[in-house]
Amino acid sequence: QGQLVESGGRLVQAGGSLRLSCAASGRTFSDYAMGWFRQAPGKERQFVASVSRYSRWYETNTYYDDSVKGRFAISRANAKNAVYLQMNSLKPEDTAVYYCAARRVQGGTWNPSETDHWGQGTQVTVSS
Repeated sequence: QGQLVESGGRLVQAGGSLRLSCAASGRTFSDYAMGWFRQAPGKERQFVASVSRYSRWYETNTYYDDSVKGRFAISRANAKNAVYLQMNSLKPEDTAVYYCAARRVQGGTWNPSETDHWGQGTQVTVSS
């Protein structure tokens, strides 16, 4: 079936950095686009970033929400069945539960309802 398990969330001061990790198990996700979503209290879950499957030339494409462009970087390591989200210059408005997501497509952005697999989430809190 496949499981996604996030880690790395914690309390951090504004301007700081965090690296979230998502470890996949139970199946390979090499044929899935992988992404990160977040959900703040009282708000809907929203797309943050995604990384495509590897092309035949071992290249990937990345996609970001405008709110995190230039601050966040997503990457994947198929050999480790993992995906990462490096978050820099964190702001209080980045505070949310961050979810790892997988969708069986080449790449691109997608809505939460189109996700095939979800992790359980990891809390990121940015203090001002």
